[in-house]
Amino acid sequence: MTEENKYQLNLPDTPFPMRGDLAKREPLWIKRWQEFKLYQKIRQKRNGAKKFILHDGPPYANGDIHIGHAVNKILKDIIVKSKTLSGFDAPYIPGWDCHGLPIELVVEKLHGKNIEPKKFRELCREYAASQVEKQKNDFIRLGVLGD
Repeated sequence: MTEENKYQLNLPDTPFPMRGDLAKREPLWIKRWQEFKLYQKIRQKRNGAKKFILHDGPPYANGDIHIGHAVNKILKDIIVKSKTLSGFDAPYIPGWDCHGLPIELVVEKLHGKNIEPKKFRELCREYAASQVEKQKNDFIRLGVLGD
């Protein structure tokens, strides 16, 4: 063996990139799923099959998702997708808890306590709606698809 060949690796040629670039590629996958209407096509394909309904306790719409939300949604998503692959009609319809103390506390912290009740309820409703959209997008980024 020559000195020149001693430290060479003979790696195969591959079209795959050496780096995943997930931060760039993940949004493209999601966009592709949405353009292809993947979830809707899955739903249509299972129409009329025996139903499997997973009753999901909704998260509060009061802030960013955390690891607990991620674990909860991913495990439930695995169940729903495995039932779908087993031939069941297994829709996933997410929901959020958009009222109650957690949301009121955040709005109080943001706007203070001296707000008339009607305005306070409006601010709570607006805040909850914004958090639902934010959490929905985060769940989609986790690969959780639903209606």
